[in-house]
Amino acid sequence: MTGEKIRSWNEESLDHRNALLYAMGISQEDAKRPVIGLINGWNEMNPGHFPFDKQVIAEMKEEIYAAGGLALELPVTGICDGMCSNTPGDRYTLPARDLVSGEVETVAELNGLEGMIIMATCDKVVPGMIMGALRVNIPTVMFTGGYMAAGHYKGHMLTLTHTKQAYAAYVAGDITREQYKAVVSSACPTPGACPFMGTANTMSSMAEILGLSPHGNASCRSQSEKWHALAREAARGVMRAWEQDIRPRDIIDQTSFENVVRYMMATGGSTNSVLHIPALARQIGCDITPETFDRISREVPVISTIYPNHPTYTMEEFDAAGGLGAVVKELAAAGKIDVDAKGVFGTIGEKAALAENKNPEVIHPVSDPIHEQGGLAVLHGNIGPDSAIVKFSAVDPAAWRFSGPARCFDSQDDAWHAILEDRIEAGDVVVIRYEGPKGSPGMPHMETFMAAVLGKGMGTKLALVSDGRFSGATGGLAIGHVSPEAYEGGPLALLRDGDMIHIDIRDRTLTADVSDEEFARRKAQWQPVRKPATGWLQLYRKHCTSAHRGATVYWDND
Repeated sequence: MTGEKIRSWNEESLDHRNALLYAMGISQEDAKRPVIGLINGWNEMNPGHFPFDKQVIAEMKEEIYAAGGLALELPVTGICDGMCSNTPGDRYTLPARDLVSGEVETVAELNGLEGMIIMATCDKVVPGMIMGALRVNIPTVMFTGGYMAAGHYKGHMLTLTHTKQAYAAYVAGDITREQYKAVVSSACPTPGACPFMGTANTMSSMAEILGLSPHGNASCRSQSEKWHALAREAARGVMRAWEQDIRPRDIIDQTSFENVVRYMMATGGSTNSVLHIPALARQIGCDITPETFDRISREVPVISTIYPNHPTYTMEEFDAAGGLGAVVKELAAAGKIDVDAKGVFGTIGEKAALAENKNPEVIHPVSDPIHEQGGLAVLHGNIGPDSAIVKFSAVDPAAWRFSGPARCFDSQDDAWHAILEDRIEAGDVVVIRYEGPKGSPGMPHMETFMAAVLGKGMGTKLALVSDGRFSGATGGLAIGHVSPEAYEGGPLALLRDGDMIHIDIRDRTLTADVSDEEFARRKAQWQPVRKPATGWLQLYRKHCTSAHRGATVYWDND
């Protein structure tokens, strides 16, 4: 092997590189092998990426070497949104997606990699790595980290988000400090992705539906024997892709992305996907918009729910029922997914054929859906003329129509303190603005506020409307991604306390009883709230698109 099949090298450049490889003990013979990068988000700061340790790296290297390649590990940023929740650091989580994509692009192109396995688990890192891989377009496989075990306390299922609800209950005097601390210590018992249908598991599913991950990777328990076996399959897969010169753009197209949206609708996936999937699709000239989500939502019903869409089911029950493959099998049987879509590990149809639905109570057939429509809805109206997003599979149907007076806050922190101090009443529509991509900047989660709402038992008694976004674990009547955002002078910035707001999820509307003329008068007097930003956040604010267009600095690909 010459190591020149994917990349073109002149003799001087290749020798110059090889001299540096020799310095690290790589032999002249091994330097002739194709270099496969193991692009690893491992770190000791978050449980989602912690599983990608030296043991699993050694297993991958062994398989790649046996197939004729030379695997070399390259670290990139791996972050966990939970580490910075309700802190100023949360402004960095969404921009980190674009940062990671630039890192993947850089290490692949700079080092002249022949192929790569990209390894990530968490919310922004999975889409960031895929975004970079689509631009690089060399043979690529994604291996995701698997799910964390659910926690338990006094017979109740726990996940990370329950710690926020417990804090609100503690502040309200409903539980003791000792009970609250017990929830915190019990919520996350093992490494892996938080075991609810949040962004991490939604994005891991995206990687598998796009055809980049081995069959079963997205719904496998982290660090299990099966997970280690899938790591070896990922390594064999990238070498097959190298040998056959199969690149991401050879298998991923418009249909692939629409299949991801179809899967998400069937499982009540995270609202963050409405940011990530359009941004990824744009990298290869595909057109996925919020309207794509809404159209498919009307075509594909919800057939499986785990927390927060279900009170007790987690990824453990979902995995035992057959996981991602079983959902695909049900969608394929009903003609709700394109079975001809290609992948490194086979077509969607072949994935369906390998699967079995072991529990129709957890994964329903399409003929017996949980909701007649998909889990997300795109709302329009004079508050968000472009779009606004709601995960209605996590909303009690009793709250699908809701009207109330606006209570306006210019930051989540202000609103959070107000709910904890009982300054927000049942029936209010809380408006949290200047938390969008440019306004915050960085578009942080509004999950802390909504967790407090749920912790106080007010999930159907008030609504939230925001230009911020949500954790995939957010429940309750939470409407986010309002575009245009307040910072850019969208109508959200012009709302005042007491304005009557109307939400109708069935009719897909979000409106205020404010006339166009009154909005114009208010706009003439409006001054934006400009929150401080330096460095990377300042660059992100300057160059990012709106939430309606993926909130990315990489929208334009010319």
